[in-house]
Amino acid sequence: MKGYVLDYIDENEFKKLERALKKYNMLAFKKINFEYYPALRNGKFLGELVSQNKKEHTAKYELKLPSDKMFTQVHGDVKLIYTVYEKEKVVMLDTITPSDILLEGHKSELTTYKGIMISKANASKDMFKIDLLNMLQNK
Repeated sequence: MKGYVLDYIDENEFKKLERALKKYNMLAFKKINFEYYPALRNGKFLGELVSQNKKEHTAKYELKLPSDKMFTQVHGDVKLIYTVYEKEKVVMLDTITPSDILLEGHKSELTTYKGIMISKANASKDMFKIDLLNMLQNK
């Protein structure tokens, strides 16, 4: 068999994150499915190499996904985190960050404030960040 096999550490959890990504960030979802996964299967490892274990022949990567600038400033970068097992020819998909807001969005519909998703658990904190960022941009 040619190429690498995509596998999951926790498939159920990862699929929840993918569905939330599809719902709230369609561009990142399309990129991940139609560009990044095929590249990983072909052995082209994208993103930043975070750590490497030469003894076990593994490498951990973080791939930044396209996202809205304001969303990134409020919740953090949207990243695909994966580990490559070179001997076994396996790419183990770990998680998609920020997993807390994505999992919350999977459980129930998220509300928006000025066009940005806000967490129900931290609504006032998120609204404060959005207002602060808007004030800084207007100066």
